[in-house]
Amino acid sequence: MTYPPFELIHPDGGLDILLLCDHASNAVPDGYGTLGLPATEFHRHIAYDIGTAPLVRDVSRRLCCPALLGTSSRLLIDLNRGVDDPTIVMKLSDGSIIPGNADVDPYRNEPEFQQRVALFHQPYHDAVAAQIARVRALGRVPVIVSVHSFTPSWRGIARPWEVGVLWDLDDRLARPMMAAFEAEGFVVGDNLPYIGFLKNDTLYRHGTAQGLPHVLLEIRQDLIDTEAKQQVWAARLEKMLPLLVAREGVQEVRFFGSRTDK
Repeated sequence: MTYPPFELIHPDGGLDILLLCDHASNAVPDGYGTLGLPATEFHRHIAYDIGTAPLVRDVSRRLCCPALLGTSSRLLIDLNRGVDDPTIVMKLSDGSIIPGNADVDPYRNEPEFQQRVALFHQPYHDAVAAQIARVRALGRVPVIVSVHSFTPSWRGIARPWEVGVLWDLDDRLARPMMAAFEAEGFVVGDNLPYIGFLKNDTLYRHGTAQGLPHVLLEIRQDLIDTEAKQQVWAARLEKMLPLLVAREGVQEVRFFGSRTDK
């Protein structure tokens, strides 16, 4: 099937929260087949962030705030990577070789690499920038919340965190968000299970570099892998996010820099 490069919900939403879901989909557009992989691989975390798309759609509906979701699998091209990142098109992911990506990089097959950037990566980021510009034109400062999910275990080792809050140097959302989750009894990872500072990734590009408040939320997949669980989390974020945004000093343009700049 042919897919638009992104899904945009509530483009004129009144609340100044912009929800992002880079890894929402496990779909592969026409012309790419299965990238040489068995179909079962597209049900794994290597293809998309399980549970995030319906959750983000629900939160967007509840808050009437805009949301942007990727519509193609991260195996095709990773929207949460800069074009200069060697992992933007993965050749190997969690033990699986991706034959359709074997030579797709700027050095061995630049035309195919640039085509994927032009068709899928750039339009998504242009849409993010357009939503930011819309809010800024109204004299307001958008708050960016990117939603991802992570596996309960990694290479046979259980991960103790239920939720991870990823951030760079701008802690305006991250610290109060961690405190809010801890107050509810969650085991929270502070820049775990991943780090929140990656040069030219989505939040660096649209948050850090623009001085906009932002945070990346990682939810353990077994907590959002059913509709009922997603609804519980949507209700939780519906309550939490407006309170975080309303905090003094959040909706201001402030440049904190990045740990990647050092």
